[in-house]
Amino acid sequence: MYNKRTNNLSFHKNKDIYYITFPSFDASKLVRHCFTTRLGGVSKDSYQSLNLGFNTTDDEKNVNKNYELLCEAVGINHENLIFTNQIHETSIKIIREDDLTKYNMNNRIKDTDGLVTNLPNVALITLYADCVPLFFLDTKKKVAGLAHAGWRGTVKKIALKMIEVFINDFDSNPNDILAAIGPSIGKCCFEVDSPVAEEFNKAFKNTNKIVYSKANNKFMINLWEANKEALLEGGLLASNITVTDLCTKCHKDIFFSYRGDKGQTGRLAAVMELI
Repeated sequence: MYNKRTNNLSFHKNKDIYYITFPSFDASKLVRHCFTTRLGGVSKDSYQSLNLGFNTTDDEKNVNKNYELLCEAVGINHENLIFTNQIHETSIKIIREDDLTKYNMNNRIKDTDGLVTNLPNVALITLYADCVPLFFLDTKKKVAGLAHAGWRGTVKKIALKMIEVFINDFDSNPNDILAAIGPSIGKCCFEVDSPVAEEFNKAFKNTNKIVYSKANNKFMINLWEANKEALLEGGLLASNITVTDLCTKCHKDIFFSYRGDKGQTGRLAAVMELI
């Protein structure tokens, strides 16, 4: 029922869980992946219903149950999840074999906003409530990655830094990397003051499609375009980049939105594992 809202993404429903995938990633047949909606879980009130955030006041039993439901719907082993504690920076962690016994749902990687691995059946998880989810897949070297890009991470170009990890650590060719920019707050709703706008003007060469001036020294920021510019700077082909057309604040009925819900809200998840 929701696929009519988007031209670029695919909606799915399985056992009451609604989630989104990217057609180019689906076509690769190399990963299981999704970006979640708020629909199909067991959480209540402001967290209704598929809240996946542990750092909320939601009952942890509800969050755990939501992960079980999501994993069952997407076809991922609940025991294979790797989490981080995100801090809106650009630290990236490569998940190696010896990390699998260290990190899990109860022992999350500290101070990290990007995850990369070439290991199969390792489900990377990053969490959102308006920030930008970035998905990466090297279809030749079989490397997957996720990055959490808030406005600070976007300005500091975590998207570019992720590509550099692929190139430097896995010998990736940028032409082989697919990227997707998932649902997040759009330029329609992300209003900032002058100091934040100036950060974007400093970070990007051409901000005609990124920074939009309003009255009263306010600005609207297009985080999707900024992250796309960083991906292109890293050498990705424009044809390999999928950009969302769904704003989380505009669609609060299907997404959690920190701004839209005035801070009292759940968390959405980007999930990806190599098959």
